[in-house]
Formats: sequence, structure tokens, C-alpha cells
Amino acid sequence: MKYLQEYRNGDCIRTVAAELEKTSSRPWTLMEICGGQTHAIAKYGLQQLLPPGIQLVHGPGCPVCVTPQEIIDGAITIAAMPDVIFCSYGDMLRVPGSVSDLLQVKAGGGDIRIIYSPLQALHLAEQNPNKQVVFLAIGFETTATANALTLSLAKQKSLHNFSALISQFLVAPAIRSICARKDCQIQGFLAAGHVCAITGYEQYHQLAENYHIPIVITGFEPLDIIEGVLRCIRQLEGGHYRVENQYQRAVTQAGNRTAQSLLKTVFKISAQHWRGIGEIPTSGLILKEEYASFDAARRFNLPTSNRADNRGCLSGEILLGLKKPCDCPHFAQKCHPQQPLGAPMVSSEGACAAYYHYRDQVSVNGSALPNSPNR
Repeated sequence: MKYLQEYRNGDCIRTVAAELEKTSSRPWTLMEICGGQTHAIAKYGLQQLLPPGIQLVHGPGCPVCVTPQEIIDGAITIAAMPDVIFCSYGDMLRVPGSVSDLLQVKAGGGDIRIIYSPLQALHLAEQNPNKQVVFLAIGFETTATANALTLSLAKQKSLHNFSALISQFLVAPAIRSICARKDCQIQGFLAAGHVCAITGYEQYHQLAENYHIPIVITGFEPLDIIEGVLRCIRQLEGGHYRVENQYQRAVTQAGNRTAQSLLKTVFKISAQHWRGIGEIPTSGLILKEEYASFDAARRFNLPTSNRADNRGCLSGEILLGLKKPCDCPHFAQKCHPQQPLGAPMVSSEGACAAYYHYRDQVSVNGSALPNSPNR
């Protein structure tokens, strides 16, 4: 990518870190929403460049992590059926269900295809008219747009052997839910730049005003993130609470109107269950009635339930910024990528996976994180 190295320039990053040191006069706790930002923070050791009083905690912006267990169980049920081709992104295969995961179904003979775009699932449906092709449609507004396009095409083509198991989430209601909690410790947010490229950030102004909290739309490179932190701290130190757009090269206030229109055509807003957190009002997307025939949950008569996900995993507290992965007694011991207790250790955007893979760059009070006994 052209100019990418500019956003990884060590001298520029250290200059911003020095400015942060001058600006900050007291402890502050900020949350980066996106799991991609969490991995960048861990990979580049950005927490270690910040003044000791500035703490970054990690939000629920990992779609794999928040996909509810009943969706995983439903996916496992469908994928094990004969004459079904089940399509999913790769990191979903290891997410634990109640008693199994998709990888075990695949090992047992289930026809599960790892794809990189929902359009691949659509092509499989065209190529296999005698099979039911089911796509596990997870994610936030970014992937929801591609999923909406795919479902729109499926309807245009009258592909009756294509359906999607829907688990779509909206970011702004999650921020509102975190801010409204009595145990909320967050004083500023770094919002996900790629989500805002779709949605814009008009909806964030009221959040910043109502909860007296700065929100900075932030990119994903090290310089983006540390500049986002600086902008947040400047506001907090000055007693200001507004929305700023650090990621101006990709985000406008209005967002992508074409993508927004497509989302409204296919989906409607609904309450959504977030794994480890619970139900958040108006935080999800479900298919409109005119697309109901493409709903895999209906097509395969899946039961509806919100099963508790309690295997000793602290994912809910981690996703709410109340704890960090290293606070879990099972981290890198009983829980590691080869044997995950919860989704945050599985996902390529999960906070636990970030701390595990980059634990040489992440430390707690100056001490290195533990290694897995199976490493």
C-alpha cells in the first residue's frame, strides 16, 4: 500500500508519544473498539510507549468473539446435515459451541468450505443446484454491506438453494450500552475507522454529548492509533467531549450512502445477543420479510435460545473493558490457540489471541506474560 510506511515510522510515533507525555497530567482509561486496533497495539507495543497513567482497554469489536453460542450451535447443526455445503470464514471453525465446534464437524465429514468473500458462497450455490449452500454471515457494518449485496444478488438470481445464518452487529449501540453501565470505567473511545467508513459518525455526536466522553474515529496503523490517543487525551485534559475524525483519509461524517441504502434494503434493526455480554437493544440486523426465504435459521427450523457460555472464560469482562486477558487465570495455560476456552483466543481479532501471539511486546507492570506450557 502506497505511503503505508509513513504510518509505521518510528520517529513519528515517538514524537507523538513525547507529546502525550507532555499533555497528560493524570490517569485516563481509553477503549479501542476494534479488534484490529487491539492487535496493532499489541503487535507494535504501543501501550509501552504511552505515559504510565494512560491505560488502553479492549472493546467488543471482534465479530467472532461476540457471535452468540446459539449461532455456533446452529451452524454446527446445519453443517452436519447431508446435502449441505456450509461456508464460513476460517477463524469461526474453532469457536466453541456447547459441545463441539465446526472444525470437528469438518473432520467428521461435513462439507465445510473456508471462504474469503460471501460471493464465493453465492457462486457455490450456482455451481451446486442440488445442494443447500449456507453462509455464516457474521460481523459489523463493514461485512454486513457485503452480505447485503450477496443476499440481494441471490434474490435477483432466484437462488433457492442459498441461505445465510445471520449474526450481524451494530457498533454505536454497543458503545451506548458500555457507557450506560454503572461499572463503566471508560473515559474516551477510539472508534473503528472501517465501520465509520460505512456508517459515518453522525450518530456518535449524541453519544459524546450525553455521556461526556470524547470519541475519536481512528485508523489501524501505529501512528493512527497513538494519534487517536493523543486527540482523546487533549480533549479530556481540556474538559471537552466531542467527536473527532483522525481517519480522514477514509472516513467522512456522512459515510457511504450507497452502502447504507443497501443495508436498509436487506436488513432491519433488531435487538442482538452478544456472546459473553448479553442482549443489547437495537444492536443487531436481521433480514427483512422480503428476504426471509434466505434465512437459514428459518429454513432449517433452528431452535431459538440464549445459552449461557460459561467455561471459565472471562470474555464478557474483557470485551467490556473491565479486565484484560492477562487477568484470566487460564490465559496461556488451560486456554491457548490450540485449546481455546472462548472465542477471544480463537479469533484473528480477539484480545486474548493478540496478547498470546504478541506477548513479547505486551507486559504487565514490567513483567512478561506467561508462555503456554504447550508452546
